[in-house]
Amino acid sequence: MTDIHNLTATELLDRFADRSLSPVEAAEACLARIDELDGAVNAFCVVDPDTALASARDAERRWQRGEPAGLVDGVPVAVKDVFLTRGWPTRRGSQLVDPDQPWEDDSPVVSALRRHGATLVGKTTTPELGWKGVTDSPATGVTGNPWDPARTAGGSSGGSAAAVALGMAPLALGTDGGGSIRIPAGFSGVVGHKPTYGVVPLWPVSPYGTLAHAGPMTWTAADAALMLDVLAEPDPRDWTQLAPAGPFRTHLGAGVTGLRIAFSPTLGWVDVDPEVARIVGDAVGVLEQLGAHVEQADPGFDDPVEVFSTLWNTGAAAATASAPAAEVSLMDPGLVEIIEDGRRRTGVEVVQATVRRGELGVLMGRFHERYDLLVTPTLPLAAFEAGREVPAGWPQRRWMSWTPFSYPFNLTQQPAASVPCGFTAGGLPVGLQIVGPRHADARVLQAAHAYQSARPLTDLRPT
Repeated sequence: MTDIHNLTATELLDRFADRSLSPVEAAEACLARIDELDGAVNAFCVVDPDTALASARDAERRWQRGEPAGLVDGVPVAVKDVFLTRGWPTRRGSQLVDPDQPWEDDSPVVSALRRHGATLVGKTTTPELGWKGVTDSPATGVTGNPWDPARTAGGSSGGSAAAVALGMAPLALGTDGGGSIRIPAGFSGVVGHKPTYGVVPLWPVSPYGTLAHAGPMTWTAADAALMLDVLAEPDPRDWTQLAPAGPFRTHLGAGVTGLRIAFSPTLGWVDVDPEVARIVGDAVGVLEQLGAHVEQADPGFDDPVEVFSTLWNTGAAAATASAPAAEVSLMDPGLVEIIEDGRRRTGVEVVQATVRRGELGVLMGRFHERYDLLVTPTLPLAAFEAGREVPAGWPQRRWMSWTPFSYPFNLTQQPAASVPCGFTAGGLPVGLQIVGPRHADARVLQAAHAYQSARPLTDLRPT
């Protein structure tokens, strides 16, 4: 029998329904896993066994009555520590946030999870203000990769990725402003889905504006679709939210037969590690075997890193505009650098970047008139040493220099998922990124599920 902590959310729900397992047993298994392994990876900054078990007992009683509260009743969930969560502090990886204050609000996604009966087990680590593609902060330290704790789990949702991979929770919340769901999903060997902007409501407003998305991090694409059906419920606090787009599970098993898929191994300009390139190429071959029409094609844009950096750095500057200089000096030194850069940018530069962002969105919209999906590597390299923003000896200083496959699709607001597609000779996960046109979240998840069904790596867990 599979260990309880390795069961997916879908499997847990089936066992709750047939009374072969209770939500209390599921919560106890995940809490035991956290207690056993979190010292090695540092995935959690808040763990609350008493609250989690009380919630699980409530769910157990509902299942015994045959009246589950919603889609994920009793399923353990980890919450990234950027989402307001009633009763728990939300420090966002920063020493400047006082945890000893009233915490009375839930963010929209946490509210939705509570409505659906989820068992919240704790909050996961993030870099300060979620600013970079690895997870370490002055407040909570360094988060390690679940396959090799000496390496990074990625970021900024690194704690959530490590938690899912190690069976500390089958579902976890992440945010993605430049790859922060997909980067740790790729490095840590889990599924991460960045929805179309506006599908999942956000509140308070992110300092990174419309670059920032919230979404699911799970062990399977099926669980990601399930969780997205919960997270996408309307919330009046997000005035930018789109009309409900789900359910996302409906066509999950439809496969990829007949889909027109563009495979861009480098986007036309990215240097990719040969081992990663080979593994991703093999994965694309699987999609072709499943009946997709695959053609190698680049979208046709140059690296938009300057556009992204302008919007990202000014967002960080705006988020800290009222902070005294003495407080800013206590922040992550890399974050301080981008704050200072953002403060030097002019309003004209921001508008120019916004215009160029729009042009990129138009280009991708036209590209998807020809192709139903675009697939690329999630990352051009495998996980590197933990506690660093870039790999040792890397020619550039900022995290965007090794995440060129992710941030362009934050600029364009498209749905994009990372699904595990293999391992390097050193045992580190490699991710396949599947990108769809705006509003095609169901199609992206459908393709991810088809790939996982044909090449199930889900029986391989970190040891």
